[in-house]
Amino acid sequence: MDTDFADRALDGGHGRPQPGGQDPRRVGSAMRPQDRLLVGNWVDDSLLAGETFDTILVDYLVGAIEGFAPYWQDRVFERLRPHLADHGRLYLVGLEPYVQFEPETESGKIIWEIGRVRDACLLLAGERPYREFPLDWMLGRLGLAGFRILEARRFPIRYRARYVNGQLNMCLARIERFSSNGLGMAMRAYVEELRARALQLNERQDGLWHGNDYVIAVEPM
Repeated sequence: MDTDFADRALDGGHGRPQPGGQDPRRVGSAMRPQDRLLVGNWVDDSLLAGETFDTILVDYLVGAIEGFAPYWQDRVFERLRPHLADHGRLYLVGLEPYVQFEPETESGKIIWEIGRVRDACLLLAGERPYREFPLDWMLGRLGLAGFRILEARRFPIRYRARYVNGQLNMCLARIERFSSNGLGMAMRAYVEELRARALQLNERQDGLWHGNDYVIAVEPM
């Protein structure tokens, strides 16, 4: 997967734009008369109560939950299951965790370093970072929630300059909320030094290959 944007868009089930993501309220004229845009939180049982759908796209939802409903990830598929029609399909898009494990490749180390400084800046600014879950965990939880797995695939990711800048610019915005000016100054210098190294490597390697997205297709049991 060739990624030319930050790795997280707004999750319509959580109600606010994610760092580096896109706000669906900007769709404007792309909305058709039959379309609806609902902003809410899946923890709220009244959200979409009694409604079912032929197709449900779970687009990086599980990784974003930590910022809104920590420790609720293992319940999300039970929450979604009643909304899928008997002959419908649910498609889940996720990102294999990568921040926890130091890679061996040069491009992998840069992406890993960006992810770690991003999470550090979020925490120091009083926010919670994403918490990604691996494909195998998703498959197990989907099965327990009453879904039959149809297919699952991984897709290698190539990050580019826009991703690098998006993530590191988000860090700079969070630095403004650090309680220590000295720490903020040191972190800002580190972020810009990391940006220079990452963009140079991106130019040299025509992208930064690291990690995998995955897509899972399921139906009701």
